[in-house]
Amino acid sequence: MAARSLHHLLLLLFLAGFLSLSLSPAAALRFDLQSGHTKCISDDIKVGAMAVGKYHVVVPEGGGSTSSSSSSSSSAQPLLPESHRVSLRVTSPYGNSLHYSENVQSGNFAFTASEAGDYLACFWAPDHRPTATVGFEFDWRSGVSARDWTNVAKKGQMMEVELKKLEDTINSIHEEMFYLRAREEEMQELNRRTNSRMAWLGFFSLAICLSVAGLQLWHLKNFFERKKLL
Repeated sequence: MAARSLHHLLLLLFLAGFLSLSLSPAAALRFDLQSGHTKCISDDIKVGAMAVGKYHVVVPEGGGSTSSSSSSSSSAQPLLPESHRVSLRVTSPYGNSLHYSENVQSGNFAFTASEAGDYLACFWAPDHRPTATVGFEFDWRSGVSARDWTNVAKKGQMMEVELKKLEDTINSIHEEMFYLRAREEEMQELNRRTNSRMAWLGFFSLAICLSVAGLQLWHLKNFFERKKLL
């Protein structure tokens, strides 16, 4: 019994480690967007999960001058042309708007999901003549990967932070299993309803065909009797 419990614990720790590696910070996605076009990205998020995102327009090669503020000379920011701006709208599975920015160079958003399903982030670039290609980077994270562990960690507490990350990862696996089980039950119920409706439709179609065939035979019989062919 103890050996089986140890085996289950090791398996759970292995799955947690695998998921924590898969949820480790990854490089942001980079896209190219033509002027006047739209590109959408979706993410399946559970209820109660936190989601964060940040985006910025990439400076084109050989373009973009720099300017420095008189009050701060620590860093110079590139000045992008007016064609290199993007607009973003983030919507929930039921169409509720969660974030909106228009003609910006960069931005970020954060929200806690109140609806389960696919959340949609749509970027579009303004019309411009001649047509310009706008490159931008987008980093969107949800669930455990959305937490900023650097703010949680303090000097001398790295082991506690790692254990907390492992605990959150295990909880995420547990919640994901229940979520997938609930979705599976919903799909099975949908399949049962669909099969039942198709069966009733088949019986109804068969009844209509038999009724039409009976009416045709009755009409032909009356026709032949009137013509005294029978």
